[in-house]
Amino acid sequence: MRQSNHLLAGVYQELKKIIRPGISTWEIDHEGERLIRQCGGVPNFLHYEGYPASVCVSVNDEVVHGIPKKEHILKDGDIVSLDMGLIYEGYHSDAARTFGVGKISEEAQKLIDVTRQSFFEGIKYAKAGHHLHEISGAIGDYAESFGYGVVRDLVGHGIGTKMHEDPQIPNFRCKSRGILLRPGMTLAIEPMINIGTPDVEWMDDDWTVVTADGSLSAHYENTILITEGEPEILTMVDGKPE
Repeated sequence: MRQSNHLLAGVYQELKKIIRPGISTWEIDHEGERLIRQCGGVPNFLHYEGYPASVCVSVNDEVVHGIPKKEHILKDGDIVSLDMGLIYEGYHSDAARTFGVGKISEEAQKLIDVTRQSFFEGIKYAKAGHHLHEISGAIGDYAESFGYGVVRDLVGHGIGTKMHEDPQIPNFRCKSRGILLRPGMTLAIEPMINIGTPDVEWMDDDWTVVTADGSLSAHYENTILITEGEPEILTMVDGKPE
């Protein structure tokens, strides 16, 4: 799991360099797949339940699962969320990042920053002896304190020899405490935060999820390992998550 996720972190380091106005979402996917295979991995999103690409590329009001297209060209001021993973020696990795394209608005940058920080607020509770939904509550409380909508129809998940494993990991406060966290658990924690309503809709392609009110959305995800002490963020390079 460490090696699979470290490889994915390296792919992100390279892929973020090509994010610019004028590039197509298809080119981002094409380069993402090339980098995954170059490092010895296999894209785990490609053909997963019929998904046609290696990288989910979601722009502006697209929350997740945007399908890359040659005709979808990024422009100055857009924000773009990338979600991808790979398989290495039978083990899965998964991470997501939202990037600004060119010069973006202060409002968009704040959304990206708050979404990222909500992850770190959540993993303060990602320790053995705590309960899963303590993570969920901390994520949701932080994002909602800025007036943002926390998506409820999509959640994080366990990960290991399969990309999606139990447990499901909401990003909002729950009535139950959730399962007890134990050392050795690997979890993909992924806040999806909207500037406006938390409500989402599915497009006619049955994949792309958009905000119901057309507002911007950001996505930030890492795969982590529960230990006896502080959690280990596996999708990182040189000890620092993006």
